[in-house]
Amino acid sequence: MKNQSEQSLLKEIENLTIENKKLKARKQYGLVWEHKTEDVIESCKEKLPVLTEDTSKEFEAKKDSPTSIMIEGDNYHSLSALNYTHAGKIDVVYIDPPYNTGAKDWKYNNDYVDINDTYRHSKWLSMMSKRLQLAKNLLTKDGALICAIDENEVSHLGVVLEEIFFGWEIHLITIVHNPRGIQGKNFSYTNEFAFFVLPSGKKIIGSRKVKEEDIQWRNLRDNGGESLRSDARNCFYPMIVEDGIVVGFGDVLDNSKHPKNQTEKKGNSYYVWPIDSKGVERKWRYARQSVGSIKHLLRAKSKKEGYEIEIGKDFGTVRTVWEGSRYDANENGTKLIHALVPKTDFDFPKSIYNVYDCLAPIIYERKNAIVLDYFAGSGTTGHAVMMLNKEDKGNRKFILCTNNENGIAEDVCYPRIKKVIQDHKDYPDITNIPTNLKYFKTDFVEAKQPDKN
Repeated sequence: MKNQSEQSLLKEIENLTIENKKLKARKQYGLVWEHKTEDVIESCKEKLPVLTEDTSKEFEAKKDSPTSIMIEGDNYHSLSALNYTHAGKIDVVYIDPPYNTGAKDWKYNNDYVDINDTYRHSKWLSMMSKRLQLAKNLLTKDGALICAIDENEVSHLGVVLEEIFFGWEIHLITIVHNPRGIQGKNFSYTNEFAFFVLPSGKKIIGSRKVKEEDIQWRNLRDNGGESLRSDARNCFYPMIVEDGIVVGFGDVLDNSKHPKNQTEKKGNSYYVWPIDSKGVERKWRYARQSVGSIKHLLRAKSKKEGYEIEIGKDFGTVRTVWEGSRYDANENGTKLIHALVPKTDFDFPKSIYNVYDCLAPIIYERKNAIVLDYFAGSGTTGHAVMMLNKEDKGNRKFILCTNNENGIAEDVCYPRIKKVIQDHKDYPDITNIPTNLKYFKTDFVEAKQPDKN
């Protein structure tokens, strides 16, 4: 006969077995957490969220400029309304959610969540997963989602994304945003992360642009092995330079003919041949029939005897670690916000170039793209979209969703976007961008009850 302790142990094992079977039936693999109820979601069961326009904040710059949208209200309500108006229409969703650091910097059900909250991670995951599900419905077939995050929730977020975006490509990018570092218990943190979620099997990420001062130039004239004129007949022809600019190309020279000099002056033009400093006839790196495709990458460098022709690519592949002064959140985030919206106390804004470089490789070629940020904060995403439009006269639009807690919508995000539309003397290159803006607020209408008859 089993004693009482044995019976209790067997009963506990039986209970664990039943619970394990339930768990396996629900999920074979993934992150398990307790889903928490949100008042903002419960309210949608009785009333439908809608958008009402606030025409007093409407801004029309030029009639032919793109018209973007700002929505003030809870982002779950905003996403719910957008699922009726923009399902399958968003090219990129970029979000920078609260990082759940344990500091009292975000709320759940109107209560601040601190580091001692035993449901801290469950609350954050519940909040994120429900909104990610709604956001997924908004993406086009070749749309992408980008989510900024730091070390506090990066591992949890990765598993949630794998579950919601099952079968998609998920890439984690490291961005050095604070080169000075923030001291932790053991390490000084200088970086954060960005998840890129892309439809599988599609080329979504294009090239990254390289700033002019960062372009690496090299001589277009070949050198080393198999670099002689005789190694490739179609690679011996003149580059035509006028006023220090490569304006065209001459014909391939007959093998029996030889230029007298590396640079020959003909009228107002200079003909530059691939001849090195020792007078050896070499070849260009590109054949005559293909050199036109890289003309925009060439420059004529003046020298005592004439010109050298150099090539420098203003684009490159997007790498998985980003570092450099352009990503410094203090220099290109905090200081920029304080200049555009003086006396604001907005914490931890992204570097404008951080967000710009996230969006640009995806929408360089999509001049009519729509970009959504439902954790809009100070409006950096909208600013980045406007910068892209200024560069290539694009018609890209943004949708920014943010609540008005501590006046973030009316006192930070809206005036920042308005200032970018106008201008700022210290930032002429990234302001004075004509954009029309519509301003909405979330509201509710009574849900129609089903007819019982």
